[in-house]
Amino acid sequence: MVVTGAAGQVGGFLAAEAARQGYDVVALARGDLDITDSVAVDRHIEGAGVVVNCAAFTNVDAAEAQPDAAYAINAVGPGNLARSCARTGARLIHISTDYVFSGSLGRPYEISDPTGPLSVYGRSKLDGELAVHAELPGAHVVRASWVYTGASGHGSDFVAVMRRLAGEDRTIDVVADQTGSPTYVKDLVGALLEVAAGAVRSPILHAANAGTASRFDQARAVFAGVGADPERVRPVDTAAFPRPARRPVFSALSMAESVRAGLTPLRPWRDALNAALAAAADDGPITSTP
Repeated sequence: MVVTGAAGQVGGFLAAEAARQGYDVVALARGDLDITDSVAVDRHIEGAGVVVNCAAFTNVDAAEAQPDAAYAINAVGPGNLARSCARTGARLIHISTDYVFSGSLGRPYEISDPTGPLSVYGRSKLDGELAVHAELPGAHVVRASWVYTGASGHGSDFVAVMRRLAGEDRTIDVVADQTGSPTYVKDLVGALLEVAAGAVRSPILHAANAGTASRFDQARAVFAGVGADPERVRPVDTAAFPRPARRPVFSALSMAESVRAGLTPLRPWRDALNAALAAAADDGPITSTP
C-alpha cells in the first residue's frame, strides 16, 4: 500500500494502522512525493497494489489567497495519481471532504445529493473528485467531515485545541451555527482500510461518525470529557469570527448510502470523541505556549 500525504493526521494514522494490520506500507510525505509532479508519481506508484491519497491543501482560508496551489494539490495531483493507477492497474482511494456541499440542504448529505462548494478549497476538492474519476472510473472517493485526532502530536485540529483551552482558566466563544459530523481519525482510517480490503465497490462513499453537532456542541463535549466546566464555552454566530473562506452551515454527512454499498457504519460521534479523549490522555495534557 502506498500512502501519500503520510505526514498529515489521516495519512500518518493510516500508514501506522495499515502496517499494524500487516500491509506492506510505503508512506510518502510531501518531501518524498509531490503529487503535482506526474513523472514522480509514475515512479512511486509503479508496482503498488493500492494507493490511498491523503495529500491535500487543507488550509481552507489560505486557499482563498493561493488558489493555484490549492488546485494543483487538490485537483491536478489526484488526477496524476489516478492516471498512474489506471496505467499500472493499482487501485486508488482518494479522500475528499464535506466542503464539496453548499450546506443549504438542512439535513445530512447523501452521496446522491447535488454538490455546491462555497470556497476555493471546496471547489478544488470537488475538481479533484472529478479528475480522479475521469482518469480512473473504478477509483473510490471517500468524503470525510471534521476529522480530528485530539492528540498533542497534531495539536492544530479542533479537538486538540479545545483540549488545550479546557486546561486554561477562562471562557471561550465558539460558533454555534456551523453543523457537521465530527469524525475521529481512527474510525475514518478503519473505513479506509475496509475499502482497501476490497469489500466495497461504490465509486463515492461517505465515512463520518454518526450524528450531527455544531462546533459549540463539540467544544462543550470536549470540555466535559476532560473534566472542565462546559459552561465556559459560550455560543456565538459565525459573524463573530470573519474568515476569508465561506463555510457551509450544515455539512454533516449521511452514511446511509455507503452502508447499503457495504461499508460498516461508524459509531456515534460522542462515543468516538470519548474514545479519542481517552487515547489522547496518554499523551498528557496539551499546554499553551508561554
